[in-house]
Amino acid sequence: MNLRFRSGIPFPKKFKATFVQITNRLFFVKKTIRRRTFVHHASLTAAGMMIWAGCGQKTKTYPEEEIKRDQRFRISLAQWSLHRALQSGELDHLDFAVRAARDFGILGVEYVNSFFKDKATDIVYLAEMNKRAEDHGVTQVLIMVDGEGDLAEHDETRRKEAVGLHHKWVDAAATLGCHSIRVNLFGASDDRETLRLAAVQSLGELAEYARPSGINVIVENHGGTSSDGGWLTKVIREVNMDNCGTLPDFGNFCIRREGGDRWSTACIEEYDRYRGVEEMLPYAKAVSAKSYDFDETGRETTIDFARMIDMVKSSAYSGWIGVEYEGSRLSEYEGIQATKKLLEGLLT
Repeated sequence: MNLRFRSGIPFPKKFKATFVQITNRLFFVKKTIRRRTFVHHASLTAAGMMIWAGCGQKTKTYPEEEIKRDQRFRISLAQWSLHRALQSGELDHLDFAVRAARDFGILGVEYVNSFFKDKATDIVYLAEMNKRAEDHGVTQVLIMVDGEGDLAEHDETRRKEAVGLHHKWVDAAATLGCHSIRVNLFGASDDRETLRLAAVQSLGELAEYARPSGINVIVENHGGTSSDGGWLTKVIREVNMDNCGTLPDFGNFCIRREGGDRWSTACIEEYDRYRGVEEMLPYAKAVSAKSYDFDETGRETTIDFARMIDMVKSSAYSGWIGVEYEGSRLSEYEGIQATKKLLEGLLT
């Protein structure tokens, strides 16, 4: 193949092989594999072309964070930490990975699907996310998936619909190079056994779908029965698949709220957070360091972070620990910085 620019100048040899590989890869993908895998590879091809086109530009690095790459734990930033800035329009979703690296020196990001909900199958948009993360040396760790139906729903039609609605996020996660999607286990029933049976079925089906893409399906303690560490880990054991696990969150252990509300009313029954995290850690594929407020010495005032991190260190878990600031007294930026500083001190 004699490749030339439109001006007639031959392609440099070091780019020619890459272009041929990309072209052949796209042709092969179109002809031979399923549609959902095609979306993934086509997006990677688009991202590859965008990166190739800008190969003369130098990737930014952050030396202080690079030192930590070989350690057992690395610090990531959960997008919810900046939810007010994102919801107000002060921060655009596409700039989140850039801000994580530039403003906080954090080179791992955990997305929330609600901030790019209509873009799950938009391969051009996902390619732009890949490019911006790559340009700043950022790893896209996982996608937290909300609002796609209840996976512990006892009605079989609605349960299956919810599983199907999660498929596109598995594909998006694969396109972005994430290792997991985080899902919720909600359902209309108050019967724990009914919820358990539906949850096991849904997680098994979704993990089976995600397996060929190398994506994990992980469950966070995120309210309701899922905040009962014993119940949740029993579900994970019954699913018994290596790509299905947990995301222990240092907060979010409210099992029941006034009026049966899912989020906003006062909590009237709470699971012991330390017991819950300890129960979930053997199945953890990510960890969320939820924080709310800090005293003048930099300690978190709601959660014993030292105790939590000691449990994480004592477990077999290794990988990303996500900063997830959810307080209101400090600004989002101050809360993120305080949480990061505390984690760095405890992980040293």
